[in-house]
Amino acid sequence: MSHPLTDLAPPEAARWAARAGLPLPADRHAAVAATAQHIHAVVSVLRELDFADTLPAASYRAGEGKSDAAV
Repeated sequence: MSHPLTDLAPPEAARWAARAGLPLPADRHAAVAATAQHIHAVVSVLRELDFADTLPAASYRAGEGKSDAAV
């Protein structure tokens, strides 16, 4: 089964954008569809990564390189 963004057609991208309150000029439909497909592809790869040993972002303090989490 394919995901709706795998083969998102420009008119459908325009319809989704309009539904979200972002009407697009006709010359932007193809670019928006291509961008949505690219983002979907990247997110799909990220979802496949195993982050089992990675601490949640909230456990880090910026600039300190240390974690609040007990390990």
